[in-house]
Amino acid sequence: MAFESVAVTPSAYTYPLLIKQLLHTPLATSLDQEIVYRDKCRLTYRDLSQRIGRLANTLTRQGVTSGSTVAMMDWDSHRYLECFFAVPMMGAVLQTVNIRLSPEQILYTLNHAKADVVLVNAEFIPMLAIIKDQLETVKKFILISDDGADMASFKIPYAGEYEALLAAESASYDFPDFDENTRATTFYTTGTTGLPKGVYFSHRQLVLHTLAVAAHLGTAPGQGRLHRDDVYMPITPMFHVHAWGLPYIATMLGVKQVYPGRYAPDTLAQYIRDEKVTFSHCVPTILHMLLSSAAAKDVDFSNWKVIIGGAAFPKGMAAMALARGIDVFAGYGMSETCPILTIARLPSEMAEADLDLQADQRIKTGYPIPLVDLRTVDGEMVDTPRDGKSAGEIVVRAPWLTMGYLHNPAASEDLWEGNCLHTGDIGVIDAKGCLIVTDRLKDVIKTGGEWVSSLELENIISQHPAVNEVAVIGVKDDKWGERPMALVVLKEGQSVSADEIKAHVMNFAEAGHVSRYAVPNQVRFVQSLARTSVGKINKKAIREEVAG
Repeated sequence: MAFESVAVTPSAYTYPLLIKQLLHTPLATSLDQEIVYRDKCRLTYRDLSQRIGRLANTLTRQGVTSGSTVAMMDWDSHRYLECFFAVPMMGAVLQTVNIRLSPEQILYTLNHAKADVVLVNAEFIPMLAIIKDQLETVKKFILISDDGADMASFKIPYAGEYEALLAAESASYDFPDFDENTRATTFYTTGTTGLPKGVYFSHRQLVLHTLAVAAHLGTAPGQGRLHRDDVYMPITPMFHVHAWGLPYIATMLGVKQVYPGRYAPDTLAQYIRDEKVTFSHCVPTILHMLLSSAAAKDVDFSNWKVIIGGAAFPKGMAAMALARGIDVFAGYGMSETCPILTIARLPSEMAEADLDLQADQRIKTGYPIPLVDLRTVDGEMVDTPRDGKSAGEIVVRAPWLTMGYLHNPAASEDLWEGNCLHTGDIGVIDAKGCLIVTDRLKDVIKTGGEWVSSLELENIISQHPAVNEVAVIGVKDDKWGERPMALVVLKEGQSVSADEIKAHVMNFAEAGHVSRYAVPNQVRFVQSLARTSVGKINKKAIREEVAG
């Protein structure tokens, strides 16, 4: 069957989906809106536009052209936002470097991505000094400093200091049109096995992700709604999946933005209070750290909306946040998915419901956002029933999924086996289309012929009033194959026995919420839980520690 392409008038502008197009509306309607960086500076969107042009001219003078890779090593800042736009708008690739990796891993990612220029905060100079002689492609370094650090004191040859270089350049830069499928960004996954894998995204993918997430959040009737009067502050690092894409959305909407630099509970609470922050996103660990800090005790959080992602959202933590008046709700995605696939929502009829019932809804993995085709399948790629009970691996299609792993065709084929992206997560979908992730394939506990969800067990144990945090892993058992073990961090000043934790789980088992096989054989009380570089609980490290 032949298909006829749409006729194009020779003089028509075909409007490629490029990141620069996200700036049209804010620069037309929000020129005087604020962008705040810590207590260091306040800019406007007018300033942002000019600084994007100055940065592009600066990078051009340093030899950056289309196809070059510019690596960014900074805390969350207005500078990072400028790089989110200027670098890809030039046709170059922005590599967001995970500054929490080891020097050896950072070296690997810079060499693997073939970085040409590195913008580096003075705080990371000691780390960069360790690896600089092993960098294979880097030609120039640009120093970033909040306090006017003296370049001569660092043993690395810099092209100059960021602010001084920008000040010397024109704000005028003619950002060209090019193919919307041009690569815009690259960053590296923080998996717990093997070397980091590079994922990459095009202009088209980032623009479509921006539009779809904005449409989903902006059409909420009330709960979880992101709108033009909000004040946005990321609490997910900008090096990690573009801070979940929210800086692009916030900029497109022209809202006030607050960039907090390095995360610390006291300063985060201060910015939420003083800058009237109303919309954020973070992993459960950061939310827990913030709510537990002394500085947060007297802060009014009743206007704060927060997407929780990156790890399972325990009901106990949701209850703690709801008690402080926070509009918390889960989101789901991965590095490979740009990342947002689903977002939880509270049905309108539950707006006045008991907080315990609300928590049950808010911690669900959620509903697919526009353009996401999400399924659960068995080992033969056959769809499992949408009955809220039949588990399968979550596979997905959406226009913003990475097309593969950088320079790694074998792993890319595994990721896309069967023409769908495999998440490696197990979940169920109910009749209304709501997804609940029940576990990672690698973390599910196989005991007595049954699969026990470590996430479900963690959710149950987190509801015990003495429990601060919990991780559940499977340990080998000669009779049952595996048995659950719970590692529990207690709240300050609390005391509880292992038997009491087991009895707490047994109550849920007797009520039919979980199998009796799920009652852990062992409960260990620990001071802290191992974490990855982005704050997720590191179960691989915990398993290794327990085995040792």
